Amino acid sequence: MTVSRDPAAGALAGLRVVDASTLFAGPLAAMHLGDMGADVVKVEHPSKPDPSRTHGVAKDGVNLWWKTLGRNKRTITANLGHPGGREVFLALAAEADVVIENFRPGTLERWGLGYDELSAGNPRLVLARVTGFGQIGPYRSRPGFGTLAEAMSGFAAMTGEPDGPPTLPPFVLADSIASLATAYAIMVALTARERTGRGQVVDTAIVEPILAMLGPQITRWDQLHTVQPRTGNRSTNNAPRNTYRTQDGQWVAVSTSAQSIAERVVRLVGRPDLVDEPWFASAADRAQHADELDEAVGSWIAQRTSAEVVTAFEEAQAAVAPIYDASDIVADPQFQALGTIHEIEDPELGPTRMQSPFFRLSDNDGVIRFTGRPHGADTEAVLGELGFPPERVAELRAQGAI
Repeated sequence: MTVSRDPAAGALAGLRVVDASTLFAGPLAAMHLGDMGADVVKVEHPSKPDPSRTHGVAKDGVNLWWKTLGRNKRTITANLGHPGGREVFLALAAEADVVIENFRPGTLERWGLGYDELSAGNPRLVLARVTGFGQIGPYRSRPGFGTLAEAMSGFAAMTGEPDGPPTLPPFVLADSIASLATAYAIMVALTARERTGRGQVVDTAIVEPILAMLGPQITRWDQLHTVQPRTGNRSTNNAPRNTYRTQDGQWVAVSTSAQSIAERVVRLVGRPDLVDEPWFASAADRAQHADELDEAVGSWIAQRTSAEVVTAFEEAQAAVAPIYDASDIVADPQFQALGTIHEIEDPELGPTRMQSPFFRLSDNDGVIRFTGRPHGADTEAVLGELGFPPERVAELRAQGAI
C-alpha cells in the first residue's frame, strides 16, 4: 500500500513527529498530532510490536483498536538497543521536530539516545517523555499504567456507589487525559521554540493530568481536611443530578448545574413548590436534599418514554440526555451533523468507522488520512527518505536492527 501524504492536509502539515511510545498516552498524543496533519513515524521493536496491537477485540484476526490508535502514522521497526537501531533513531531525530517516548527513565540514556545525544544533532528537537510518575522522584522507575494513575489521583476513591468499592473506569481514562496534556505541552514547547530557537524536554507523569482534572479536592483537603465521598451518579455540588429509568426501560441523565435549569426541571415535573424552599437557591444545599429531588424527577420520568422525556425537557429548555451506547451514537443526528464519526476505507477491513478528530478548525481541519498500518510497513520507505541506501537497509535487517 502506498500512503498518500498531502502536504496541505491539516494545520500541522510539515511537522515531523517520531512516536517511540507504547500503551497508551504517548501513542494517543502522537495520534492527535497526526490527526492535525503532522507526519508521524511510529517506531516499534522488530520482534515486539506495540502491545496495543493485541488489546481489545479483533475481526478476522485484525485488531480494531490499533486501526484508530495507529491512524495517520507510518510504521517502521528499529531495535533501539542495537547499534544499528541507534543509528536509525538518531537519523530520525535529526530530521524531526518532536520525539515521543515512554520508556522507563534512564532507558534512552542507557542506549546513548538521551536528550543530550538527540539534541546534539538537532538543537530544535522537542523530546516528550511520558511515564507513569515522571522523570524524578522515588517512584520514577515504577511501571506506570493509567490504572495506577486512576487509583493514585483520587479518581477511584471518589467514583462508585457510597456503599461500594472504589471504581476504575472501563477504558483508558488517565492515559487519554495525559495524551491531551502531552499534545498541549508539545505545542507549548514548539511555540517557545519559535522565540528561543531551541527545543526542550516535556516531562508528563500520567498521574498528574487526571489529578488536575478532578476539581478542588486538594484545596478542599487543605482548607477543610475533608475528602470527597463516593456518591454514585449524584453530585456533591448540585441536585437533581442523576440517571433515571424511563417507562420504556431506557435511561436518561439529568444535570442542573445552573440555578435556572434546576428551576425549570422541578417545574416541568410538577413540583414548582420546591423552588420556594429556602435551600433550593443554593446548588450545594440542593445536593443535601437529593433524595427528595430524585424522587420528584425520577417518578415523573418513570411514567414516560425516553422520547417523551427528551422532548418535554427540550421544550422546557432543561438539560437532559439519553444514555447512549455505540449503536445510538452512530445514528444520532447531532453527531452526524458534527461529523463526529468518520468512515474511511481500510485495506483489511473495508469501510471502517471511527471517531473523528475531536474539534474543528475553520481552516486546515483535521483529517484521518489512513488507518493503523501493519507492523513495520513503511521501514524501507522512511529509511530511504533519511538517505539510507538499499544495501544498508538490507544489512540492518540482517543484523536484527530493524
